[in-house]
Amino acid sequence: MNDTIPSISDITDAALAERLQSAIDNKTKPLGALGKLETLAVRIGTILGSEAPMLEAPQILVCAGDHGLAARGVSAYPSDVTWQMVENFLAGGAAVSVLARQHGLALTVVDCGVRRDFQPRPGLVSRRIAAGTADASTGPAMTAEQCAQAIANGCEVVRALPGNALLLGEMGIGNSSSAALLLSRLAGLDIGACTGAGTGLDAAGLARKRDVLREVLALHSTATEPLDALAAFGGFEVATLVGAVLQAAEERRVIVVDGFIASAAVLVAQALQPHVTQRCVAAHSSAEPGHALLLKHLGLEPLLNLDLRLGEGSGGALAWPLLESACRILREMASFEAAGVSRKDA
Repeated sequence: MNDTIPSISDITDAALAERLQSAIDNKTKPLGALGKLETLAVRIGTILGSEAPMLEAPQILVCAGDHGLAARGVSAYPSDVTWQMVENFLAGGAAVSVLARQHGLALTVVDCGVRRDFQPRPGLVSRRIAAGTADASTGPAMTAEQCAQAIANGCEVVRALPGNALLLGEMGIGNSSSAALLLSRLAGLDIGACTGAGTGLDAAGLARKRDVLREVLALHSTATEPLDALAAFGGFEVATLVGAVLQAAEERRVIVVDGFIASAAVLVAQALQPHVTQRCVAAHSSAEPGHALLLKHLGLEPLLNLDLRLGEGSGGALAWPLLESACRILREMASFEAAGVSRKDA
């Protein structure tokens, strides 16, 4: 399976980072006055290897798949919502569709394994492996071969997309359970702390979800390696996103990480190739309790905290203007010398 994993190099460049920071420090403002936007500008410049970075043809990639574990009642919504939301994305009616139009972001939806046949149309890519994963409470969600294929599919989809920025999105009823399981296993955290209400479970539903996930962890106690855990817990859309992240990282695209599930894909990718996170920008910290723990484990600081828990790539789309602003500050803001503005007194 490792044949499908691109090798991700270390892009640390102290000299470039110093030049970027010096350029920002010489802009017409007090030192550090643009706060985290300055840090973001340095990060994007480092990823793109440029002192005047420009974000080109940004792509939102929404990967969709169904989960056999949803039959155990781990979500407040039925599995049919997965295919219904795919139709909503394609019709332009979902939150991410609206935000993509607002910000000029191309939107691609990938059927990674939804329990529904879709009619071919623009904006839809079919990389369907099966009609949803198996129930992880009775056996592995995916075979090793299915997992490898999903990762390879993610790599292939990204290779075909233009641009130098990838915004991660997903849809799959039950996938907050997969994310919680992956976080618990790969970060060594208690499943209770990793598990939230997802789409809106009540207290009793959340307690049931935690009990089910403890069962699943116990059943797959030997699935400790990243790919084994991914195959055990699912899902097809998460594994496809893992491949997308790896390919985007290899190509030095800026990877804009959305919420809990997209971050779980980055977690797996990082476990396979540690330098992946050098290319990542965390869009936000979601209301799902495991997300803050996951971002801390990845060493990523979120740009926004809006109590989002929608997924779809919506948080990435909302954060997008901040990335554009950071680049424009580097490219367009005048230096003290160019503007003839006096510096502060020594």
